[in-house]
Amino acid sequence: MGVNLPSMCTGVNILFMNTRAPYHHGDLRNALIDAAAQLAAGGGPEAVTVRAAARHVGVTPTAAYRHFAGHDDLLLAAKEESVTRLGAAMRRRVDDLGPVDETEASVRARLNAMGRGYIDFALGEPGLYRTAFGQESHPMDEDKEVKLADANHPYSMLVGVLADLVKLGVVREEDLEGTCNSAWAFAHGLSLLLIDGPFTGLGEDEKAHIVEDTLRVFGQTIIPPAAPPSIESP
Repeated sequence: MGVNLPSMCTGVNILFMNTRAPYHHGDLRNALIDAAAQLAAGGGPEAVTVRAAARHVGVTPTAAYRHFAGHDDLLLAAKEESVTRLGAAMRRRVDDLGPVDETEASVRARLNAMGRGYIDFALGEPGLYRTAFGQESHPMDEDKEVKLADANHPYSMLVGVLADLVKLGVVREEDLEGTCNSAWAFAHGLSLLLIDGPFTGLGEDEKAHIVEDTLRVFGQTIIPPAAPPSIESP
């Protein structure tokens, strides 16, 4: 990123200098996307511009415009990268569980881990999280079939684990979409409360308690455990 130079003598042209080495080769498009993601991480979607990304990489805006038509095009790419990183955060939490099976307890543990990963991302990368869910068009607006085709897309992961609960008889098939929307709304709402709402100023321990308590209540009320099979009297 650029740095401000100290004042210099009158008559000397002051040029904006770049602390990064000039970009000479490689995949410039992906380098610009990465730069846009870094800008978003630091300042949210408002910080993403073609000129800023070009400056960050060390190329001219003209070079950047060969890959992105304008601000909206680059911002969409930054949103796609943000959603990819959100899915990775959710996947890491699931992987931390170790071996899983198809029992109800195991599937619920995966659902809980996905929720934690989602909130981890919002707390750890609020700029990217805001970018992923900005008001402009973004990857979450894609057709459901497109999202479901990517096993690591946040939506695909959520639908997959809830579909397993349908198989176990915990969630009715006709309630799958509504349960998915409820889970997503829960995680998104709690995330916003933690990064932009009344929970923002709380300490880390207090936030962790809120996340733990809310996840527990969500699992018990929105998706109550399956009733144990009845035992018939002889």
